[in-house]
Amino acid sequence: MKKSIKAIIAATFTAALLAGCSSNTASTTTAAETTAAETTTAEATTAGSADAADTALADGSYTIGINQFAVHGSLDNCREGFIEGLAENGFVEGKNLTVLEENAQADPGLAAQISTNFAGQKVDLICAIATPSAQSAYSVGRKNDIPVIYTAVTDPVAAELANADGTPVGEVTGTSDKLPVEQQLEMIRAILPDAKKIGIMYTTSEVNSASTLAEYKEKAADYGFEIVESGVSSTADIPLAADSLLEQVDCLNNLTDNTVVASLPLILSKANAKNIPVFGSEIEQVKIGCLAAMGLDYVDLGKQTGRMAAEVLKGEKKASELNFEVIEEAAFYGNSKVAEDLGITFPEDLSKNAKELFTEITQ
Repeated sequence: MKKSIKAIIAATFTAALLAGCSSNTASTTTAAETTAAETTTAEATTAGSADAADTALADGSYTIGINQFAVHGSLDNCREGFIEGLAENGFVEGKNLTVLEENAQADPGLAAQISTNFAGQKVDLICAIATPSAQSAYSVGRKNDIPVIYTAVTDPVAAELANADGTPVGEVTGTSDKLPVEQQLEMIRAILPDAKKIGIMYTTSEVNSASTLAEYKEKAADYGFEIVESGVSSTADIPLAADSLLEQVDCLNNLTDNTVVASLPLILSKANAKNIPVFGSEIEQVKIGCLAAMGLDYVDLGKQTGRMAAEVLKGEKKASELNFEVIEEAAFYGNSKVAEDLGITFPEDLSKNAKELFTEITQ
């Protein structure tokens, strides 16, 4: 069941939030060098969006740039949904819309370069997917009078993209993917009634990863848990951090931290060897082997972002007149194959209300 999305102000958030999917992993690869599979996905998305768009084309011709921070399932879904949202509102690629796509491969410096290149190509709007891309896009956009619409930015206030009351700091707005911390803790308790310690790995350089960790630590005791943390600075730190955590905890809980997500197959392999469940934070992590998650629908998040971008492109609203928006509720995603391998049975109330239950592990 699709969840509704409403504009809410940042004052309703707790102080502890996570910057959506950020990383300090360096690379010099652009979207032109991404995998053939990603290209195929983008092409299929465009075709599907054009077929689904049953509205009249918007007047004029437009060029937008998509600055995606990393190749990652949830971010890819945001991009897919964004293009669909635009098409549903009269902006169809190949007809009245040209889309320039670049991927920063989790390199903040490359994300900044991509935004600068978009400005040089005089795009009408930049869509920035994930916090580092959004910050660089706005830095460039405000100097070149280019509006920025972001998605998968967990804490727009901490990222200095929004004021404390939720209003934009300039011609920049979008959607947040704030993690549902309490719902996640409640789910873990329901699945693991005897668990005491949850391990969380996070990137120390990410302020918002640290803030979400703080929220978990603040609320864990309400559900009878203790959080055991392990900070990393790069993917090279993850093997030892994972080994250390797995000796101390009853389960691991993964965030949307790209440095950690990039090594999720390794983490899952180590956890499975010790029969320790790993909980994810979104659907793609559950598909590849996490036990379960109270996660967001990132395609829906992207669609809402596309609708906001359409308002700006049509001149109906300025980005500065649109508060950032957030999905209010998360849905349960579970992997029955992982549960079977671990000897775990999902509680009936979770299973029957699941948005999706996967019966295999995809790589």
